[in-house]
Amino acid sequence: QVQLVESGGGLVQAGGSLRLSCAPSGSIFGINDMGWYRQAPGKRRELVALVTKSGRTNYADSVKGRFTISRDNAKNTVYLQMNSLKPEDTAVYYCNVGYSLGGLWGQGTQVTVSS
Repeated sequence: QVQLVESGGGLVQAGGSLRLSCAPSGSIFGINDMGWYRQAPGKRRELVALVTKSGRTNYADSVKGRFTISRDNAKNTVYLQMNSLKPEDTAVYYCNVGYSLGGLWGQGTQVTVSS
């Protein structure tokens, strides 16, 4: 069964940067939207950023101007460049890929921003 493999999380000081990556472990056909979500302790999972197959992007207001989502369609990989990180960005970040048969979630990667 194909899984999404995430990488790039970690501990960073406020103002720092991290880059998350997410790629499938095998072949997936008909990929459309790719996105990043996050869930902080005691809070609901929320959309951080989304990129469509055509390259249109959508961001949560809280990350606009600081985060950039991008994708490499040849590698079926989605990235999230996170700059000017704040303590309130601390959460488990999950990637999500929509494709012809439904959707897949990654296992999550922890991002911790210290003040």
